[in-house]
Amino acid sequence: MSFSRQVFGAVQRRAFSASTRSNSKVAVLGASGGIGQPLSLLLKLNPRVSELGLYDVRGGPGVAADISHINTKSTVKGYDPTPSGLKECLTGSEIVLIPAGVPRKPGMTRDDLFNTNASIVRDLAKACADAAPEANILIISNPVNSTVPITAEVFKSKGVYNPKRLFGVTTLDVVRASRFISELKGTDPANENITVVGGHSGATIVPLLSQSGYELKGDKLDEYVRRVQFGGDEVVQAKGGAGSATLSMAMAGARFAESLLKAAQGQKGVIEPTFVDSPLYKDQGCDFFASNVELGPNGVEKIHPVGKITPYEQKLLDVCLKDLAGNIKKGVAWAKENP
Repeated sequence: MSFSRQVFGAVQRRAFSASTRSNSKVAVLGASGGIGQPLSLLLKLNPRVSELGLYDVRGGPGVAADISHINTKSTVKGYDPTPSGLKECLTGSEIVLIPAGVPRKPGMTRDDLFNTNASIVRDLAKACADAAPEANILIISNPVNSTVPITAEVFKSKGVYNPKRLFGVTTLDVVRASRFISELKGTDPANENITVVGGHSGATIVPLLSQSGYELKGDKLDEYVRRVQFGGDEVVQAKGGAGSATLSMAMAGARFAESLLKAAQGQKGVIEPTFVDSPLYKDQGCDFFASNVELGPNGVEKIHPVGKITPYEQKLLDVCLKDLAGNIKKGVAWAKENP
């Protein structure tokens, strides 16, 4: 058997082995972009997905035609870049993933993307609120710390906001934190699962290494935290202006969608980190916060507290909360000023 066949089979068996007990339509908005294409490919490989709807301002039907030839059971359809096409794509969707937007370039922060991506997310959120108000909405478009609050404001304005159904995808932070510690410790990265809390940008990303039983000190610890917080910059620089972290982000988005589908189809104890409407730090201006969240048929089932942390991690968290409160406030203010 060829290497590619072995890998394909292993992915299907290991990650997506459970039976598909219900029909699940998943929509990707921004399906022809750098994240959207590999994300759509990974979703096509997932037998929990019975129907895949792909939408973009350009190229959606082409991506759909391409991956529809893959020999898995799900049907794939690309939709025209029109309001009616978008509505048809969203109708009946259980999960909607939104990676649409412009990518980062060297020297740009996620916040530099704000004005362009805020408008894109707002318009797509309006369509979701109208055509799929009960769907789980997964926001990938950066800056997540602001685009999730923008989406919430849109849903509130239309009277359909359900805080248990809105998620900012922060899975990549956990993937990176787990990969980077495995490199330092010589362990299998597949067996690592470092808790990461806070937000999804720079200093708002707080890896809680102590909760996994690992101890780094001094410069090693500082460098590890810096790499987790700014891992996206490594990719932007390495691609020399030709893109950002699209492939790893697609994997993270597909993993989170898979977890939601598992939970929706009855699996218990599905826990993923995600940026949600959270009570943990509302008193500090952070209506949204990423921590471990137990998922279920209704979306968010239980939000786990941060738990015991070291004084070093507390300092990171203090910086995070200050920055995060500003990011959230910025998103809410923009949404109200640009309805």
